[in-house]
Amino acid sequence: MYKSTILRLIGSLQAAGYVQRLRDGRYALGPAIFRLAVAYERMDPLRQHVLPVLEELVRKGSESASFHTLHGPHNRLCLFRVDSSHPTLDRINSGDILPLERGAAGRILMAFSGRDGSDYDALRAQYFALSIGEREAGCAGMASPVFGPEGNLRGAISLSGAANRFTPEMISEWQPRLLTAAAEVTRSLGGSYPNLAHP
Repeated sequence: MYKSTILRLIGSLQAAGYVQRLRDGRYALGPAIFRLAVAYERMDPLRQHVLPVLEELVRKGSESASFHTLHGPHNRLCLFRVDSSHPTLDRINSGDILPLERGAAGRILMAFSGRDGSDYDALRAQYFALSIGEREAGCAGMASPVFGPEGNLRGAISLSGAANRFTPEMISEWQPRLLTAAAEVTRSLGGSYPNLAHP
């Protein structure tokens, strides 16, 4: 692409507020991008169903709660995030794109989007994944799938935090709570969730 074409495109984007020029000459996203993000978030029907459930999970526990969706064949998008008040090494924000192959939420998304293998069969049977130190050393997470009408996968709810807080007792206590939260969101979206026997 010619430099003149690039400059013309940047000029158009600047005029619309999508790009702004910084004092040092570099370019950054402009305020129109923020307005688009806010408008998208308001129109997204998932927000009204997912955020209250994430907030309740954080209020009742000690870990941060997130909702992830598929983002292409190899990634996932953290669509919503509610941070706990506890210090954590887990630095995820809404809008972050993460690898699909690492972490509990990624493994749930892979399992329920049709990946083959005995590991994925086990996740599909339990509706639950646990990950310790898989995405980041010192961090852990657990996740369960969320479905819409007709059983279509909408995403995964996850809890994440410091690995040393993910004790066997904590996992036993929070696995059924996480499954209940995923079932609540699924039902509010018009889907159905199995009655699972919790350990």
